[in-house]
Amino acid sequence: MGFSLFGLSPTIGAVEHPEDKAKMPSHKTFRIKKKLAKKMRQNRPIPYWIRMRTDNTIRYNAKRRHWRRTKLGF
Repeated sequence: MGFSLFGLSPTIGAVEHPEDKAKMPSHKTFRIKKKLAKKMRQNRPIPYWIRMRTDNTIRYNAKRRHWRRTKLGF
């Protein structure tokens, strides 16, 4: 039997825990740490003077990322 009685878990009696989905180890390589630092710097609102320079045609950072909604994928 592949599914439980109520269709909640893919195998009988298996419960999915949130800690099973953790993908980022606590000991990071320097290469990954540099990538994360760059993504942290990119993930900010645009400066106010950019809005003034472009006559408010660029209003927000279109590539802004939320830490929970959108993952980086590495």
